[in-house]
Amino acid sequence: MSALDGLRERLRALELRTRPQDPDLVDALARRWDELPAHVKTRNQMLGRRTAGCEGTHGVFPRCDLACTPCYHSREANRVRTDGAHTAREVDAQMALLRELRGPGQNAQLIGGEVTLLDADDHAAALQAMRRHGRKPMSMSHGDFDYAYLEALALGPATGTPRFEHLSFAGHFDSMMFGRRGIKRARSEAELHPYREAFCAMFQRLEREHGVTHYLAHNMTVTPRNIAEVADVVRTCRDMGFRMLSFQPAAFVGNTARWKEQYREFTTDQLWNEIETGAGGRLHWNALQIGDPRCNRTAYGAYARGRYVPLLDEDDERDLRWVEEFVAAFGGMDFAVPPRLLAARATRALGSRPSSLPSLAGWLGRFVRRAGGVRAVLTDRPRAMTYVMHAFMDAKDVRPAWELLQRGELSDDPGIRATQERLQACSYAMAHPEDRTLVPACAQHSVLDPVENARLLEVLAAAR
Repeated sequence: MSALDGLRERLRALELRTRPQDPDLVDALARRWDELPAHVKTRNQMLGRRTAGCEGTHGVFPRCDLACTPCYHSREANRVRTDGAHTAREVDAQMALLRELRGPGQNAQLIGGEVTLLDADDHAAALQAMRRHGRKPMSMSHGDFDYAYLEALALGPATGTPRFEHLSFAGHFDSMMFGRRGIKRARSEAELHPYREAFCAMFQRLEREHGVTHYLAHNMTVTPRNIAEVADVVRTCRDMGFRMLSFQPAAFVGNTARWKEQYREFTTDQLWNEIETGAGGRLHWNALQIGDPRCNRTAYGAYARGRYVPLLDEDDERDLRWVEEFVAAFGGMDFAVPPRLLAARATRALGSRPSSLPSLAGWLGRFVRRAGGVRAVLTDRPRAMTYVMHAFMDAKDVRPAWELLQRGELSDDPGIRATQERLQACSYAMAHPEDRTLVPACAQHSVLDPVENARLLEVLAAAR
């Protein structure tokens, strides 16, 4: 290759690297948008325009050492042994398919049973595999582990230096969980606050001692028994160090032996009102939508001088127009990249749509005013916080709806048809390399998990 050819190759590589969106992602978003049912193709829909959706692993480590009512995993899950080599193979294969079908830069959860039952090196290998395939991994845990485990995960065993610059974890804490060390059975959500705080403190210590930054989410299952405590959980946890607080109304999914009460005795509106009470302000979830509103609500905002400020005001048409301008200019552009690369990509994005600049300036001015003005923002930097609610569906509804969809049929029954629409608009998928399909999480847990875990019992027993 001549020097001129080499220069051309480098320039082509630079041009591709500084594009606002990877070409594979552009194609993946277009496919996802085309697949969506008509009722969710709205002006505020981000699925298929900004993101291809969240992703999760399955069948990689089904076992958990806590008992929960309700438990979303099948009865067989806790009989499957945890095997690091199996986890590494499965994660690699699943992430490879996700990268092929959904492009780079998507958020993926390392989830199954309890992730910290993996050896720290096996856990690290799984995260590294996810990153190799262009995923942004988040480890899903009950949070009942020690700092020594977190440090072993974050640091290379040979050198003792960080093998990760950043870790993303979700800790699941609620009073439906039994067997946590130090509090085998919590009588209230308030009794778990010290454990939530200790979880955050471990990551803060890791950052102080080793420079490994973190993003922490808090998950909580909600039933009629603890819904009245949600506001206090939000009020207490919002200053602990979590960046996201996520709530899941309990569904009749998984191990039916653990279904102890009527989970559907409250509405999603009632739960959202409790979250807003704890947040200290209205949560504008209609400003952006990810998937079906019957499944997901997401509100982005920040705390400025202790007061919650929405990122977008869903009642302000100017903010809604800015969302459209933002998507038109940036699409699925990944903002979590080094500053110089981000500047290059943003410059190209705005250069291709200069009409977005006045809209951007207008939105920024409105947010700053809501946050108390320029001086307030500069002297006390707003702290971002995201509130989320995910409403999973009952297995009895998902099974017939999924079976019909697999045959290419839409039901005439209103209830089944509604479930089919929600499955088609699902924002949380799991990959099946064996048949090259992506499966909505509700279908995975309701239909596929029991069979998959029974098979794993045989496979991993034979490999022992």
